[in-house]
Amino acid sequence: MPSTARTPRAALAELLAGNRRFVSGQPVHGHDVTAAAAVASGDQQPYAVVLGCIDSRVPLEAIFDQTFGSICVIRTGGHVLDRAVRGSIEYVVEQLGVRLVMVLGHERCGAVGSTVEALRTGRRPGGDLAYVVDRIAPAVTDVGVDDPDAHPLAIRRHVRRTVAALRADDRLAGPVEAGELAVEGALYDLATGEVTLLPREETRNRPPG
Repeated sequence: MPSTARTPRAALAELLAGNRRFVSGQPVHGHDVTAAAAVASGDQQPYAVVLGCIDSRVPLEAIFDQTFGSICVIRTGGHVLDRAVRGSIEYVVEQLGVRLVMVLGHERCGAVGSTVEALRTGRRPGGDLAYVVDRIAPAVTDVGVDDPDAHPLAIRRHVRRTVAALRADDRLAGPVEAGELAVEGALYDLATGEVTLLPREETRNRPPG
């Protein structure tokens, strides 16, 4: 059944309510062919898009207890932004009427950890992994590569930077300013399954640099 969450506030409330159901072990949505068939004939009407990491321990539809047709999901290493990701988000906002973009980081993120290691050792990885590391590196630099807590601090900082970049996007800034779209940052706890929103004061500024 399509969501009725057609405002940013309602969309965020619905997404977080799903996470509470997941954490409490009381999900209401199944993931079988019956649920898939229920949305097969109509147009899709998602209410949110979640940009998260590729980490196999963070299955986005499951941790928010969402069913077929309710949210769009984009996953890249360390939730790195590129033109394809931006274009995909712009599409679901402009064409499908999505009211919420959530950027979800998680503890012990391998992509951020690899970036910390690369900056500490000076050994930049080869191949396209270097692109991922280069996109995350500013967050590590912000918190200080030699800080003993650089890894967890950079995870949080990278979410903040990603949120700020999306809020400043040429196609998204207008809806955000008009209150038609929310872009929020959050962190996922691997042990508890809980999603915690970052305080708005952490994510309100435009991307540094």
